[in-house]
Amino acid sequence: MKIFIVLLTATLWAGALGGRAEYIGGTSASFAEKADGRLITADAATLRFITKSKSVEIPYDRIHTLEYGQKVDRRYISAILISPLFLLAKSRKHFLTVGYNDSEGRGQALIFRVAKGDVRSLLVGLEARTGRKVSFQDEEARKAGKG
Repeated sequence: MKIFIVLLTATLWAGALGGRAEYIGGTSASFAEKADGRLITADAATLRFITKSKSVEIPYDRIHTLEYGQKVDRRYISAILISPLFLLAKSRKHFLTVGYNDSEGRGQALIFRVAKGDVRSLLVGLEARTGRKVSFQDEEARKAGKG
């Protein structure tokens, strides 16, 4: 029973640290495209993206742009292969762009695909830490990001 409680506590604590994300692209040479990791907003001074092998820290006061958008796809192949009812379903991918100035004052950008269940908490955390409002690519993104 004690082992179960320890594992449950560790799982809950790890989940509270930030959201699951995948580095899609940007100006960072540190990460390969499609690097899985976590965006951590728990630190009061820096946003961190951590993968199994690397990490990057961005001071919140250097972040100047936060943009959230979605890509919505219909499930055409599933509809053809399985059932036409899949045409009614949408597949949404959630993207976060973080623009910032590096230590040398140069503009940088990182683009992440964020897990659906982590979008709102990440956006709220980033707005609170940076003091900047998230810009939304369209009304659908605004609805998904603000709930």
